Amino acid sequence: MDNDLVIDAIDITKIYQMGDMQVHALRGASLQVGRGELISIMGPSGSGKSTLMNILGCLDQPTSGEYFLEGMEIDQLDDDQLAEIRSKRIGFVFQTFNLLPRTTALSNVELPLVYGGLGGRRRRERAVAALEAVGLGDRLHHRPNELSGGQQQRVAIARSLINEPSIILADEPTGNLDSKSGAEIMAIFQRLNEEQGITIIFVTHEPEIAQHTRRIVRLSDGRIVEDRPVRDPRKAGERAYDVRVRDIVNQETASDRSE
Repeated sequence: MDNDLVIDAIDITKIYQMGDMQVHALRGASLQVGRGELISIMGPSGSGKSTLMNILGCLDQPTSGEYFLEGMEIDQLDDDQLAEIRSKRIGFVFQTFNLLPRTTALSNVELPLVYGGLGGRRRRERAVAALEAVGLGDRLHHRPNELSGGQQQRVAIARSLINEPSIILADEPTGNLDSKSGAEIMAIFQRLNEEQGITIIFVTHEPEIAQHTRRIVRLSDGRIVEDRPVRDPRKAGERAYDVRVRDIVNQETASDRSE
């Protein structure tokens, strides 16, 4: 196997049994991802992109096919080994942030290290460094309800970095954010990829977001129907994409209140 491959998924299928009916979520999908890549997985609802993400993240097992993560054959690992991989090798970022509401940003980021048994002082040092890396060095002791949506997602990114993973899986990470906050989050991901060489895989339905990556993989009906490089990927600036409908609605609501 190529040592530069982080992911090598071969002819992956996933079938869910729904009573008497079988649902084919993936139908022979094959995907290779090299170390340091920045890619997007796209597709409409029901295309299989979330199922593929779950398999790549070792959150689910394929019905058939082979999956190698950094040379390890995932099908041969037991539950404890899979948990170790999810903890140490993969960072997860989700659309809904998944932060503990009553704990500070610092404590949220520390949490994976608590489970890993790292001592308090070293744990705190690493959590502070991760938050500083995403521009939240001045928000260490703020709780989620004291942070904006973009800041909460930065906390989630810092948490995904805490164990120094070789790959980050980001499922619609800008989906709950306005355009300006989304641009800031994309800039962080681009910087992590360029400066630290972290392999990053997005699941997104937004073409504008995908244009900030270097490769787009498109699924339809459980099959990969397109896999192409992005010519001249966009650099995240002040705005990553066009103003969203909810941004316009918010602006109109504010205007109505001022009249």
